[in-house]
Amino acid sequence: MSSLPSLICLDYPDTADTSPTSRSPTLRPVQKIRSRVCPPSCVRLMTTLRQTDGCHGSRELTLHPSRTGSILDMTFGAGGHTKALLQETADITVYALDRDPTAYKVALQLSESYPKQIRALLGQFSQAEALLISAGVQPETLDGVLLDAGCSSMQLDAPERGFSLRRDGPLDMRMDSSRYPDMPTAADVVNALDQQALASILRTYGEERHAKKIASAVVQARSIYPITRTQQLASIVAGAFLDAPLYARKDLLQRPTHVATKTFQALRIFVNNELHELYMGLKTAEKFLKPGGRLVALSFHSLEYRIIKRFLRGVDISEKFNLSIRQKVRQAGKNYSEEEDEKFSSGKSNSTWRPIQKKVITPQVRDIQDNPRGRSAKLRAAIKL
Repeated sequence: MSSLPSLICLDYPDTADTSPTSRSPTLRPVQKIRSRVCPPSCVRLMTTLRQTDGCHGSRELTLHPSRTGSILDMTFGAGGHTKALLQETADITVYALDRDPTAYKVALQLSESYPKQIRALLGQFSQAEALLISAGVQPETLDGVLLDAGCSSMQLDAPERGFSLRRDGPLDMRMDSSRYPDMPTAADVVNALDQQALASILRTYGEERHAKKIASAVVQARSIYPITRTQQLASIVAGAFLDAPLYARKDLLQRPTHVATKTFQALRIFVNNELHELYMGLKTAEKFLKPGGRLVALSFHSLEYRIIKRFLRGVDISEKFNLSIRQKVRQAGKNYSEEEDEKFSSGKSNSTWRPIQKKVITPQVRDIQDNPRGRSAKLRAAIKL
């Protein structure tokens, strides 16, 4: 399976071996971070995250599960998607995958109530193929795949996980730290990388306009003391903008957001290698879905959205020319927007997918009121040809 190029990728143990302790990284934290080519079009990042479904009811509608069949829930989380599917059709089999051991335990507990319907799987998207084969699932046999990208509220709301800047905790951000305890944390990244590399991460994965300024502040602060806590990093970033209000930025609902929000999210995506994992998840879905099977993919920021959109259109997103949509728009003398990205995207003729809806599904006002974290959600659904 080919992999999606990314700016800087963390070297996880061989993903063909799914046991958490079978192989561990042997390189020092700085050496575990290696440079690769970055997709130029992956330049935007949302300002808040979520877990619960942002498009109310759409996932079950588009999956359209039959009375019997097999569904892969690639991001089990707290089990909301799987529970909804089982309520819709109780006789289906759901393979519940998650890289987070905490979510895996929840899946195991739910499987006790549905012993014939739920098979809990622990692993990353890049490990899904091996896990499915080990569970007896053959390629082109699944009826549906649900992929909910990003991290979960369960992770965000646990300060000891280090995802949130609003509550103090260790600067960790690893989704599967107990499985790979030697993999670099966000603290390792901000304390080990040079200023240029830090700025590249913030600019690429956070669309942070002030990436150089923030990276400079981080390097200056760490020369005095190590950066090990979430609120410590948040204070350092805020200190780089003394002339600006702490909550000068606003989200899509025009609510104030902390100036360090994009920094935290860029580090999270980098530490967990999320863009590469998303691409591998899409490739696995394509391999294991039967012809006529359905893929439902939820994205919550532009990086995820464009990868999913172009994959379903048959664009080779590892090919350099097809990654420079933003540059094409600029060369045409226009300001970048999602509408222009749609216009300039190419590769439809090579697609092995047929979209279920003509346009992407976004949350309604009621959905946003019920779940503000899902306000940026975009749902794409397609049938494998």
